[in-house]
Amino acid sequence: MTENTKSGGLDSNIVAALAYFWITAILFLVLEQFNKDRFVRFHSFQALAFGVAVFIIQVVLGFIPIIGWLILLPFSFVVLLVWLFCMFKAFSNEKFKLPGIGDWAEQQAGK
Repeated sequence: MTENTKSGGLDSNIVAALAYFWITAILFLVLEQFNKDRFVRFHSFQALAFGVAVFIIQVVLGFIPIIGWLILLPFSFVVLLVWLFCMFKAFSNEKFKLPGIGDWAEQQAGK
């Protein structure tokens, strides 16, 4: 658990949770008032990497007739649950690392 700091006038936990909306993650990494906060940077990078991974998997599954299409619905539900869980953890001031993606995000955020 990290302490609750301010980032761009907002609490870091709120900004980090909002980073899971991928457009805001990009904004938080670009805008100076947010990109100095390591906690926000970590969640922004993790959200972006998660979004890219999900997109790639969905494209691949979409090209697999019938079986791939049948897998897409439960996969999308699991993605939604993971996404909401990550937002909840960020809002709770916790740095939950997704397997593989979390380590990369931590490196990008500057530990």
